[in-house]
Amino acid sequence: MRTPIIAGNWKMNKNPQETQAFLEAIKGQLPDPAQVESVIAAPAIDLNALVWFSKDSALKVAAENCYFEDEGAYTGETSPKALAEMGVDYVVIGHSERRQYFHETDEDINKKAKAIFRNKMLPIICCGETLETREAGHEVDWVVGQIKAALAGLSAEEVSKLVIAYEPIWAIGTGKTASSDQAQEMCHEIREAVKSLYNEQTAENVRIQYGGSVKPANVQELMAKPDIDGGLVGGASMIPESFLALVNYQK
Repeated sequence: MRTPIIAGNWKMNKNPQETQAFLEAIKGQLPDPAQVESVIAAPAIDLNALVWFSKDSALKVAAENCYFEDEGAYTGETSPKALAEMGVDYVVIGHSERRQYFHETDEDINKKAKAIFRNKMLPIICCGETLETREAGHEVDWVVGQIKAALAGLSAEEVSKLVIAYEPIWAIGTGKTASSDQAQEMCHEIREAVKSLYNEQTAENVRIQYGGSVKPANVQELMAKPDIDGGLVGGASMIPESFLALVNYQK
């Protein structure tokens, strides 16, 4: 059985003081990590506070990005080695905003995935299509192509441990949500792609999240689908009460 994983993605929001206040507000109210894994992905400037104030709690910490080299003359980049030394558990890579605004390529994302594993962390690899791609009927080929490129050179053991986040670009921050059937259909296609690349056991092990206007009001319907193992949540994850409602969706 795959452990559900609900991850908040704060994007470029909150400072260290606000991070501390958030963690104090959710203290002692997270679910048993054996039942649901709770994760917050925060800006790099907040990660030290997030790691420090989440000690002795069930919360896992994710960075929102990293570079694919451990160190060097890369001004402004974030070292995966340093993130691991800080105590970060996950790194989100390949988010559509990184692809669109910062021109990250599938090759970049693949290099980052390897760097994350090299430093004993786990990647949350994002994929998703635009509205134009979906309307043209090419959404499956597009997303499967992203997955194949991101996983190139990774072992079955590594893929079994990572997380894939399907986020249709047309549903991120727009208030629009893919129907639970649409989300399930694509998550199933992703699992089938992993099966074809590796084997059935690897496909059964990999956790696949849906992201795109996930809220407490729709999380249960989404999580009831057989191939949806979690959510990558934007705005609804920044309010303590809302985040708690998401991670405690089973109650």
